Amino acid sequence: MRPRGTPANPAAGDVTPAVLAIGRPDFPDVLIETLRRQAGVGHCMVFALSRAGAAHCLLDAGNIPIGGDLGAAYAGQFHQSDPNRDALFEGEGRATLVLPAFAPRMYGARYRKMFFVDSGIVDKCATAIWVDDTCFYVNFYRIAVQGRFSAPQRARLQAIAPAISASVARHFQHGSAATTEQSLAALFATRAPLASLTPREQDVCRRILSGFSSEAISQTLGISLHSTLTYRKRAYERLGISSQSELFAIVLRLLAGPRSLN
Repeated sequence: MRPRGTPANPAAGDVTPAVLAIGRPDFPDVLIETLRRQAGVGHCMVFALSRAGAAHCLLDAGNIPIGGDLGAAYAGQFHQSDPNRDALFEGEGRATLVLPAFAPRMYGARYRKMFFVDSGIVDKCATAIWVDDTCFYVNFYRIAVQGRFSAPQRARLQAIAPAISASVARHFQHGSAATTEQSLAALFATRAPLASLTPREQDVCRRILSGFSSEAISQTLGISLHSTLTYRKRAYERLGISSQSELFAIVLRLLAGPRSLN
């Protein structure tokens, strides 16, 4: 049995900045900074693939100067020859896909020259998630000056892949109009176990997730510090947790779950 106080998900909180940036204009910057800190990712690109055969580059952030050109080329024609394509489409319906490890021999000569030789990319990891008819394909890269991903970095990417892919999908589904507060409010209103909390317990927990201190929560809600701490204690007991990290774990698990993007 897990000791009380131990996070339910070791990655909980590690990718919280990216989760809380969903819907904000700075989401790409927060995402790449989170990926750099967690797994040494140099560059991230996100593509939306449809069953009808269309592809679009949604995000290009990091240290590859020709990233924009690569995104346009991939969306224009090279997505058809991506060796991961079969795995992407065969995995439709699963919550999160972690794609096979990168190997240059997987790619054709033209693809390999443009995407790995000319760009300086020496390693790649990828994850994907399907939402209705769209596959959100998230690619993580390292260039020559960084070297290949280490085994611990690969393991870390695999651990945070569900939360990252779910966050990316939610961000691009809802667009910049969806604020952090709106995203959290939707989870608390509709998803167990968060929906089981009382309205005031939800108010307190949502502000904890948004980075408010107990004192700031008291001020914004117009209640005493003692009341804030009492609502937090009751909420944690109702959720069966004992720490902020475990609260983050619940949110990340809901984001990564198969129903989190409906």
